[in-house]
Amino acid sequence: MTSEIKFLIDTAKAVKIIDWARQNLAADPHGGGPHGDRYEITSLYFDTPERDVYHRRGSYARTKYRIRRYQWAESAYLERKLKTGDLVGKIRSLVPLEELPRLEEYGLPRGWAGWWFQRRLQARRLQVVSQITYLRTARVGMAAGGPIRLTVDENVRARETSLLAFDEAGLGLPLLGGKQILELKFKREMPAIFKELARRYELYPQAVSKYRMAAAHA
Repeated sequence: MTSEIKFLIDTAKAVKIIDWARQNLAADPHGGGPHGDRYEITSLYFDTPERDVYHRRGSYARTKYRIRRYQWAESAYLERKLKTGDLVGKIRSLVPLEELPRLEEYGLPRGWAGWWFQRRLQARRLQVVSQITYLRTARVGMAAGGPIRLTVDENVRARETSLLAFDEAGLGLPLLGGKQILELKFKREMPAIFKELARRYELYPQAVSKYRMAAAHA
């Protein structure tokens, strides 16, 4: 499990924090651009017909299921995200994009990478309800307690969909109104470098969920 803390910040502060991160942390190894730390993410989110995930009913309050694609990759990750307080755990499997329709089939072999994901979708009556796309800046490092990660997400857009496929043309409506999402990840307690960041830029944690914002705009 990893600690995950989010902050909703304005663009001016985001620019300063990204500059700070580029001076103090390494570029994400999967990033691109001039600084080697930026990439686009598109995710398909699942919910029940009654929107139990959005309304946080029962066990749906702690888990999210999504399919996440990085840039224009020909494969995507099937993910389950489990959150307990500020602690987050993830399980995920990589499958080719052309295999995503298999999630609607029955009797799939256990050997298929997405078998466990499909079983959970069916058991929990989950279906695709939205696509969310955004641009991420990511920096990483190592602290006394283990690896640390800082991300800033901008230009977050969402659109309703029921398809098990990514739509590269229709990114949807903007969600943040000029704001950006800062996220800090670390093991155990917050490392000193993040405490200094929070103090310098007067950061105050907020509950921020891209999916909940998208569902509220639907």
